[in-house]
Amino acid sequence: MDSHNISCKKGISSVHYGWYVMATGTLCLFASLGLGRFSLGVLLPSMGRALQLSYRQMGLIGTLNFIGYLIAVLLCGRLTRRFGARRLIGTALAIIGISMLLIGWAQNLYLILALYLLTGIGSGLSNVPMVSLISCWFASNKRGRATGFVAIGSGFAIILSGKLIPYLNTVYEQGWRVSWLVLGTIVLCVAAICSLILRNSPQECGLLPVGMTESHPNKHHNAYAESPRLRSSIVLHCAAIYFLFGFSYVIYATFIVTTLVQEKGFSEAVAGNFWSWVGLLSLFSGPAFGIFSDRFGRRPALMLVFAIQSVAYLLIALDLPQIFLYLSIGCYGIVVWSVPSIMAALVGDYAGAERVAAIFGFITFVFGLGQVIGPYLAGVLADTTGSFAGSFLMAAFFALTAVFLSAFLPKKQS
Repeated sequence: MDSHNISCKKGISSVHYGWYVMATGTLCLFASLGLGRFSLGVLLPSMGRALQLSYRQMGLIGTLNFIGYLIAVLLCGRLTRRFGARRLIGTALAIIGISMLLIGWAQNLYLILALYLLTGIGSGLSNVPMVSLISCWFASNKRGRATGFVAIGSGFAIILSGKLIPYLNTVYEQGWRVSWLVLGTIVLCVAAICSLILRNSPQECGLLPVGMTESHPNKHHNAYAESPRLRSSIVLHCAAIYFLFGFSYVIYATFIVTTLVQEKGFSEAVAGNFWSWVGLLSLFSGPAFGIFSDRFGRRPALMLVFAIQSVAYLLIALDLPQIFLYLSIGCYGIVVWSVPSIMAALVGDYAGAERVAAIFGFITFVFGLGQVIGPYLAGVLADTTGSFAGSFLMAAFFALTAVFLSAFLPKKQS
């Protein structure tokens, strides 16, 4: 403990150590979600050809990953209390890296499914504790901004995978295997960094959260934490919104590159460039809408974000001129990481830092249910109709429903 305090205090001679935690959190999401999950969309076309996979089987790979994520979030609260967020995050990232390396050597679909299930478990065990740490390290008026910057880690990973994977496919006969090996190695490096830098709480470093002063450490009375009935109704409301997001966004993330290649006639390199544009635009989504939610409220921020997402899904579903394809990708990228950052800040506002891990873990579990169902149903629907148009229309309907539910979120109880 003493050595941790010393290193924290050295790190905050001019900058609060919470900002180091935030930057490390960005790396964590870069590895756990960005590389561990969102690189799959770029890998699927070449994997599908090499292994002769149907759309249904491609969807099943994504679904197994999300099932693993679900298993993990059920355990996150208990494991975080027992081992601490820092140790749990480092171990989980190591699990992701090792499982990705093994996928690069796997010879059949069943082994890939089992390994990618393990990748999903690692993603859940690293992502939920990391997001929860932000609520511990940042006061409410800084929380949306901080979670927004953490969320952009996935955007950097999308940029990398969109450029690197098509390149490796042109250099190597089985480039998709090399890609898994390279990405897995990067994740293992991030695991080491997180283990070195992260701290479990500001108190561990003798600090207050960023944005909180000694004179007003408990400025706001939290009626949410004191009312079980209010708590349960708000949690279920948040969970329903997060489910709709999980169901809809993952259909686009999993199948947009496959759609571009197999239905729109683009090469893998061009489709990969499109995916990289999603990553580039997404770098603005978390911080911009996180700051927006800090200033104008979580409710209007969520309504705006889901409205933009529904437009993205409709534009890719309809048979429109190519310019609307660019607009679809732009709409998706500019808001894609804003929902997790706003939801994390929202839960922190309602619950308080001491309860955020357990409650965010629960709504993430419900969110994960949406992620499990979404890609599988989208794959089945595409196999039945021969196109992903119906799947994207379904995603648009769910996003519009989320706009409606967000409009009825209760105001923060304080």
